[in-house]
Amino acid sequence: MKEVMLTVEGLEKSFKDKQALKGISFEVRKGEIMAILGPNGAGKSTTIRNIMGIMYPDSGSITFHNYDGKEIPRNKIGYLPEERGLYKNVKVMDILLYLADLKDYPLDKAKERILMYLEKFDLVGKDKVSMEELSKGMGQKVQFIGSVLHEPELLILDEPFSGLDPVSQELFKEEIRSLAKNGTAILLSSHQMNLVEEMCDRLFMIQNGQKVIYGSLDEVKTKYANFKCTIHGKNQLSVLENIPQVQRVEQKEDTSILYLEQTVDPTNWLKQLPNNLAIQELKINRISLHEIFIDIATNNNLIAEVGEVHA
Repeated sequence: MKEVMLTVEGLEKSFKDKQALKGISFEVRKGEIMAILGPNGAGKSTTIRNIMGIMYPDSGSITFHNYDGKEIPRNKIGYLPEERGLYKNVKVMDILLYLADLKDYPLDKAKERILMYLEKFDLVGKDKVSMEELSKGMGQKVQFIGSVLHEPELLILDEPFSGLDPVSQELFKEEIRSLAKNGTAILLSSHQMNLVEEMCDRLFMIQNGQKVIYGSLDEVKTKYANFKCTIHGKNQLSVLENIPQVQRVEQKEDTSILYLEQTVDPTNWLKQLPNNLAIQELKINRISLHEIFIDIATNNNLIAEVGEVHA
């Protein structure tokens, strides 16, 4: 098992009459990409701000290596906040060197790494340009560089893909995977479930300040993501609803999605399909992480009852 880099244990935080965090606990390990998920207001940002020392919990503990709370060395942590913002009238090289200096990182080495990253992110020649002259996507690349420039052991990314075009998203994904492969522990918060599902090793989902799901992606999918069958073809709803082990059916034009019971064996279930079904195309897969997220966030309870998964 990989070395644990960050431990959050029994974290609680209240603001006036509202309890934002209710005893949440999780770990982030060396070389893994761990997702922290939840709807707006669930407590993700409060958790991240407590880890970063922007605020401190009412109770519980945060441990990085052998350091606790206020003793955690912040120069070992990189942070890309959701609220982007660098000095607009400062040149790219100057602002990045300033950020490196804040982290006590050698400036000669920082300059080499800045030029390397500018080339990697298709920003060659932008080192002498002021931030206000950059597009939003370019500015986001510069801020990302600032968060990884000092070679942090723990990297916290809050909505890193927001506002990026598909090409830039691929660049970010490639770099995040590379950092994890080289041992960086990464805590990633995002509402883009398809990217989370594609990239993350484990996930922690929070709702109303409480843990609702915690485990590896495979464990979560196995426990919560029942199979669904998508059939392209014109079929009567009543026929589909009478197929054994079908919980519910959704139809849109000539496409039907059959949500199956948790105990379904797909191979045997396919043998029970009526011979007179119109099938132009058929696909069986598990419910996506996006659908699990929506179900929990909206309290629809259409998926199997939420329990706890520990990795």
